[in-house]
Amino acid sequence: MEKSIAIIGAGHMGTSLIGGLINDGHPADKIWAANPTPEKLSRLQQRFHIHTTTDNSVAAQAADIVILTVKPFIITTVTAELRPIIHARKSLVISAASGIRETSIQHSLGGNIPLVRAMPNVPALIGCGATALFANPFVTEDQHSAAESIFRAVGMVVWLEKEELMDTVTALSGCGPAYFFLVMEALQTAAEELGLPSETARLLTLQTGLGAARMALESHSTLAELRRSVASPGGSTERALSVLEEKNVRGLFKQALLAAKQRAEELATTVGEKK
Repeated sequence: MEKSIAIIGAGHMGTSLIGGLINDGHPADKIWAANPTPEKLSRLQQRFHIHTTTDNSVAAQAADIVILTVKPFIITTVTAELRPIIHARKSLVISAASGIRETSIQHSLGGNIPLVRAMPNVPALIGCGATALFANPFVTEDQHSAAESIFRAVGMVVWLEKEELMDTVTALSGCGPAYFFLVMEALQTAAEELGLPSETARLLTLQTGLGAARMALESHSTLAELRRSVASPGGSTERALSVLEEKNVRGLFKQALLAAKQRAEELATTVGEKK
């Protein structure tokens, strides 16, 4: 029997999960969406034919799995509200709130709750997401599989054995789309300044990025091997790469990831202090 799922928040990420579940064959009558905006719920109901409500408790009361896609600063308020329902139903809780530790959520839920932390990223909106999951010791094998199935509906999934790695995941894949957008933006701008029409520069940049990513995913070669295969000795690519290496592009990316990781840790500490 299919699990009933409540998505609390049902904003952009919640909507992408609903769409992924529906496309994956999950019954619409087994999905609930809770959001404070009636107009948004009306659009979700018309598009997906799911159950909708402005009351988080109503959605949670009907669910085996409760997915929290609310903003991090209100998650402990929401979990405190749902605490008696989740305990009574023995629901699996999945939190997609960035930076909020398992211990903080457990504290507001009253403890001993099966909980999975999820760090999806923006491309989940088009079914191409990368999601890292971490399960606490109360999660059963069946719940483990259910959580993975939900996020596989919007992309690929990896499991983490240590929760502290979630901050690094946030810095890499959570923030990562913005890094790639910046790189592509810079390439397009440079090409335009060298004479290419804007739309031509844009299309060539995007297709090159897409092609490189697909090659890397489908190849058994390492990224370094793929890079070397494109850079012929004495050629244009080799010269371009030498400029990037001289400017320490690797070091800049490391600094960027470290800064993002530290900020994720700071945000988690702030929320933890307020619990």
